[in-house]
Amino acid sequence: MLSRTADHLYWMARYIERAENVARVLDVTYHMSLLPTESSHELTLWDSVLEIAGIREIYDRSYSSIQAANVIQHLVMDSQNPSSIYSSLRSARENARAVRVAMTTETWENMNTLWLEFGQFIQQDLTQSGLSAFCEWVKSRSHLFRGVCFGTMLRDEAFSFVRLGTFMERADNTARLLDVKYATLMPIQEANEGAVDYYEWSAVLRSVSAFQAYQKVYRDAIEPVKVSELLILREDMPRSLHACYAEIMPILRQVAGSRQTEAVRLAGQMHARLHYGRMLEIVKTGVHAFLDEFILANRTLGEEIQRNFLTMPT
Repeated sequence: MLSRTADHLYWMARYIERAENVARVLDVTYHMSLLPTESSHELTLWDSVLEIAGIREIYDRSYSSIQAANVIQHLVMDSQNPSSIYSSLRSARENARAVRVAMTTETWENMNTLWLEFGQFIQQDLTQSGLSAFCEWVKSRSHLFRGVCFGTMLRDEAFSFVRLGTFMERADNTARLLDVKYATLMPIQEANEGAVDYYEWSAVLRSVSAFQAYQKVYRDAIEPVKVSELLILREDMPRSLHACYAEIMPILRQVAGSRQTEAVRLAGQMHARLHYGRMLEIVKTGVHAFLDEFILANRTLGEEIQRNFLTMPT
């Protein structure tokens, strides 16, 4: 496969996953903000959304303070924000159009319909109403995109790069979400003599569709360490770091073939660390430190994937 084609497919999938991830965090944060709480806590909620998305500096260039309406607008419709849902879906569609011959007709039509349907939301003021319905729409369209890809695409390199992009983006988002929330909530928990904020930690789980999974696996009250274990080490949790790398590793081996690449080595190294890791060891060295290291390693892997298999940016 041409590296240019692989590049478009990989980034198309990453942008779709990014849009879904932003919608997930926005939806949960919006519902949390509706609970009676101090105004300072609400500001912390919306500030954490920017930190999770990694766009605080971009936001500060346009806005002087953290306000819910501004954060929502910036993350949903701001064309100057490369991580907004608008920018992500537009980029996904542009990448898909560039390689439509490498996809099935159903996959391209699904992507094109997604973009056309998105137009109905552009003129709406989602900061006032309809945000939850919009976020559900984004999530459902992302699910439909993956379902169409899985149900219609030949299991060749094109399919592999679509899946690779999905899991690379998902791993980054899960790590950022847990890192920001852990760093924010643990000092509060310690100040309150170990009292766990049930609603905040349940919101973390709900943002990655893991609340029911947590109840099924642990069958007891929510504990930060167990939430971290579920989202880091549990291979049977679809959005965990371990689950993502359990998918990334064989995909990279397949597309690399007989070539010895740095991308395969880095992915294998991280997969082994997650597969054989223990939560007690991670807690001992620091969950925040572990996640920061993971985010950096995942970014480095992304750069190696770009260098080894895709078109280098100009």
